Order: sequence, then structure tokens, then C-alpha cells
Amino acid sequence: MNTEGLDMSILAPAFVAGLIVLMTHIPLGYEVLRRGIIFIDIAVAQIAGLGVIIAYTLGWDEHGIAAQIAAVSSALTGSWMLNKLESKHGKHQEALIGTSFILAATGGIFLLANNPHAGEHLKELLVGQILWVEWEQLLYAGIISSIVLFVWMKYRTRIGSLGFYLLFAVAITVSVQLVGVYLVFASLIIPALATLGYALRSGLGLSVIIGVSGYATGLVLSALLDLPSGAVIVWMIAVSAVVLKMLTSMLPERRSR
Repeated sequence: MNTEGLDMSILAPAFVAGLIVLMTHIPLGYEVLRRGIIFIDIAVAQIAGLGVIIAYTLGWDEHGIAAQIAAVSSALTGSWMLNKLESKHGKHQEALIGTSFILAATGGIFLLANNPHAGEHLKELLVGQILWVEWEQLLYAGIISSIVLFVWMKYRTRIGSLGFYLLFAVAITVSVQLVGVYLVFASLIIPALATLGYALRSGLGLSVIIGVSGYATGLVLSALLDLPSGAVIVWMIAVSAVVLKMLTSMLPERRSR
């Protein structure tokens, strides 16, 4: 067990990155489940990642402003297209989302086919580099995520389907560059899924507990055991969800939404 890995200069910004992701993903996760479009986050995240890969292949700094614009533009375009497809082919929406994911993923593989660092770039996109986030990066992500959360909580009944898709695209673009595709999916779906059936306010509170405990225990365990942080956090979010379900099932009464 490696106690030297418990370096707060690394773990603290990583934990804050998790909180920023949860800020938008928990409330948006409920909407994703309500709409029945479970894999939209993976698809949009992969489309945003494709934008970063395109920027990288053009010789731009993958962490620079140009790459960020490419990622956001790709995600917004992809979300707009998915919204249009939903209005025309709603009953096949999940299949179309899956197809979009596959096309974006294989498109990235094509672009990196001759790149000697292709495996590293693809791994970073999927698993993320949460231990390498910096405070300056978190400031930008926190501001954008706060705006997304404010707009969603205040205007969600007025912005319509397209507004949801565009807000979702911005939130996913920010988070996938902090924590990777796998953690984006886990943060969005697992807490919301575990708290279905509760009153909305109670469900949101319990989802926060699941997410925060998952990130905290995952970061600590990954540091102590010298394991990949992203993968461990995904598992700990799932474990936290199961434990919470077990504990709440012992309560005498559950309130439905």
C-alpha cells in the first residue's frame, strides 16, 4: 500500500474536478433517464473528443483555445443533429445515438492511425487524466458548469428539446476533458439510476452523496493501491450506489416522485 500517493496537491484538484462534473451531470442525468437516451453522453463525449483529435492532427495544441473551440463546436453540431433526428425518428433515437458514437470513435481511430502516440491519446479520451488537472483548468470548467447548471435549473421548462441538447453538449465537452468518457457516463447515469423512485429533491441529495463518496473513495484507493484513478472511481461510484440502495431499502417508507 502506497501512502506516499496521498498527495493533496494532486488529489485536491482531482476531487474538485469530480465535484464540477457532478454539478451538472446529476441533474442532467435525471433528464437523460426521463427521455430514455441513456448513451447520449458517450456519443456526445466521443464527438467532442473527435473535435480535439481533429485539432491535434491539424497541429494545434490539444489543450489550447483552438482545440477547445473545436471540441465545443463538434459537440454542439452533434447535439443539434441528434435533436433533429429525435424529432423525425424518435422511436429509433437510441440506435441513432449508438451509431453516432461508433462513427465518432472510428473517425478518431482513422485520424490517429499513423500517429505513434495514438494509443495514449485514445486512452486519455476514454479514461481521462483526472490526476493531472490544474487549478486554472478547474476555474474555467467551474464557471462554464455553473452557467449550465443555472440555465438548466431556471429555464429547463422553457428551452425545449434543442436547448437541452445544446446545454448537454457544453456540459459534456467540459467534463470529458477533465475526467474522460467513462467517468462522464458513470457520473451522469449511476447516481440518477440508483435514486429513481424518490422525490426529486431527495433523489438529487442522495445522488450527490453517491457521486461525492464515489470520487472521494476512488481517489484515495487509487492512490493507496497505485491503480488507474478513473477506473477505480467508476467502480466506487457503482459501489456507493449499491450501498446506498441497501441502506435506504431498510427505511420504513420511500416517497415516490
